[in-house]
Amino acid sequence: MKKNSKDDEILGLPAETRLPIKLNILPIGGRPIFPGIFTPLMVSSQEDIKVIEDSINSDGYLGIVMIKNDAENPTSLDLNNIGTVARIIKKINLPDGGVNVFVSTQERFKIRKILNKSNPIVAAVEYLEDIDDSTFEVKALTRALISEMKEISENNPMFSEEMRLNMVNIDHPGKIADFIASILNIDKNEQQKILEMQNVRQRMEQVLVYIKKEQEIFRVQKKIQNELNEKIEKNQREYFLREELKSIQEELGISKDSKTTDYEKFKEKIDKFELEEEAKNAVNEELEKFRLMDPHDSEYNVSRNYLELFTSLPWNESVEENFSIARAQKILEADHYGLEDVKKRIIEYLSVRILKHDGKGSVMILVGPPGVGKTSVGKSIANAMNKKFYRFSVGGEHDASKIKGFRRTYIGSMPGQIIEGLKITKSKSPVFLIDEVDKMTASAQGDPSAALLEVLDPEQNSSFRDTYLDVPFDLSNVFFILTANSLDTIPRPLLDRAEIIELSGYIDQEKVSIAKKYLIPKNLEKNGLKKNQVKFTTDALNLIATEYAREAGVRNYEKCIDKINRKIVTEQVKKAEESKSTNVAAKIAKLNLTVDVAEVRKYLGKAVFDESQIKTASVPGTAIGLAWTSMGGDTLLLESIAFKTDKGGLQLTGQMGDVMKESAQIAMNWVKQYVISKGIKENKWFEENTIHLHIPEGATPKDGPSAGITMATTFMSLLTGKKIKPNLAMTGELSLTGQVLPIGGLREKTVAAKRNKIKTILIPAANERDLEEIPEHVKKGIKFIPVSHVQQVIDTVF
Repeated sequence: MKKNSKDDEILGLPAETRLPIKLNILPIGGRPIFPGIFTPLMVSSQEDIKVIEDSINSDGYLGIVMIKNDAENPTSLDLNNIGTVARIIKKINLPDGGVNVFVSTQERFKIRKILNKSNPIVAAVEYLEDIDDSTFEVKALTRALISEMKEISENNPMFSEEMRLNMVNIDHPGKIADFIASILNIDKNEQQKILEMQNVRQRMEQVLVYIKKEQEIFRVQKKIQNELNEKIEKNQREYFLREELKSIQEELGISKDSKTTDYEKFKEKIDKFELEEEAKNAVNEELEKFRLMDPHDSEYNVSRNYLELFTSLPWNESVEENFSIARAQKILEADHYGLEDVKKRIIEYLSVRILKHDGKGSVMILVGPPGVGKTSVGKSIANAMNKKFYRFSVGGEHDASKIKGFRRTYIGSMPGQIIEGLKITKSKSPVFLIDEVDKMTASAQGDPSAALLEVLDPEQNSSFRDTYLDVPFDLSNVFFILTANSLDTIPRPLLDRAEIIELSGYIDQEKVSIAKKYLIPKNLEKNGLKKNQVKFTTDALNLIATEYAREAGVRNYEKCIDKINRKIVTEQVKKAEESKSTNVAAKIAKLNLTVDVAEVRKYLGKAVFDESQIKTASVPGTAIGLAWTSMGGDTLLLESIAFKTDKGGLQLTGQMGDVMKESAQIAMNWVKQYVISKGIKENKWFEENTIHLHIPEGATPKDGPSAGITMATTFMSLLTGKKIKPNLAMTGELSLTGQVLPIGGLREKTVAAKRNKIKTILIPAANERDLEEIPEHVKKGIKFIPVSHVQQVIDTVF
């Protein structure tokens, strides 16, 4: 595109006298063409070629007008109102049938009237003269435009030297604005607006705005380009430096870079593994990808972490059983007091393993209330079997990924706890203790208990597939121990895969023995005291058990001992400081103190439990039942009253579950027919009175059928006005025909009865065989009376 030098010889004449007022119109779809420009036009359509030929055959002038909205077959309605007149200088025919026309643009024109609406379009035009082109502001704007454009042209290689010269040689302000507008990279509609401006000052101001925008875009572009160049140069520089460093290290025999070292370390370990085909292919593929990866790549650490995990797992470890029954028994006896049934079953299990030379894992569930030693039993089993031990808890867990791992596509993904445990223990046959399996919940992230099924199933876990590791790993040699407070919330398929061992709560005598043998020595060391510096009398330990720590386990019991020892240490330190002793520790080392009943009351304060909290059926309409909960056994005091109403019935309170409500209705119906048949009450009495049965501690939910005979006894006591014998409790399900059916948890219930100073317990005759499993020291002092019918209960309790 060039600026005209001398296109019009008669410059002094008005445009109307030297230019035709009727023009053939050539519609163009691109940008508008400004006056004062020498430029080629490529024309391909036959209609436009005819316009060119008609113009050449007449006066050689052509009207160029930009099309609105890029219409494909433009008519006169699709044209802008303002265009540019051009003189055709030369026409060249092209091989494809089109033509290349060189034109010299002259002036702006405005279409006054369309003379021919269809192609070729002919219009009568009016030429537009520049306005306000000789003021001081225009001269200043001219200098500003030339100066700003010089800055752009110097920094932009798209502006040729010829463009710069043309711009400087133009002597008319309006033509300078037109030329600059034609070469700036602005929207064609904006260019059309500039073409339509007759006022030179406004035109120059608008062009100056676009120049400023272009300069700003160029500055941002240059900034981005510089930043990019810096990054490229830095990366190239670092690359060359690393290559030079490698060469220098090789020359001097210095160790390789960290990536090469990691690769060789991983490869050496992987080559030693005896892997199955799938695992071998997967890890070799990952290793090759790691070798080709740049250390600055975002995936580099992901790949490295995966290989680190893979090579840390015990793929080749041989599984050998290395333990003896004598040593195992010694460890179990040393670590735990009592729990004879648990120890016996563990020894039986280990004996079978020795006989079969079987290294396969197994699954065991330890069930019992908190604080009875489930977790410590798991540790002792690992010690007895001479195996590595790993523990993790799934209590409150609601995401299956905790067990099976996360996909590597996530940021910060990691393997599940099973694979993590194998990595930490570096053993193929460790003991895994999975705590609190009864407290898992399903959610949108999956069901952890379902994920555990694959882990624990011996038919499936030989090819366990962790989501992160994504290759099979053999878990068949792992010994799994699960712990729970209750079996009620554990899915049945999970229970089917495990051997269940129940750990009951401790009675007071057991707690005292545990304290003497384990808790006191451990706690003295914890508080900085030596063995036998603080001794507890048996009466003091019994008092803690009866008045401060009545729960099934020994956690609160241990807290009480810890509290006493802390207070003793605090007293002794204060005395040593008051005596201005220079060595407090040496003075306390001479301490020799015996804690008796008075000291226990002094240090522990007011009793948490007292004799008034021991449940007694001291009035008619009450009876004591025995219950089993996830916290161990418990005693329940059932209360009933009768009151006049318009209609009879049974009212139940105390947060009873559906099963317990049904048991209450069965007991009521049986007693009702019994007292009516014996003439104790008439049917009319039941129609006029409502019986209200309540079980205290109303905030605690209760359920189960084992309180059936207790409810029947409560109703009989109420209706006959007789109190039951003192220190007597009972448990048993009642049928509608009066049969006493078996119950569960007899040992826990017996322990709870002993804590409540019960001397006589009525049990279903079918549970008599369970008495053999209860240790003698637990049964000592309690009389068990088996009953098979509720009539025997009534005959015994009153």
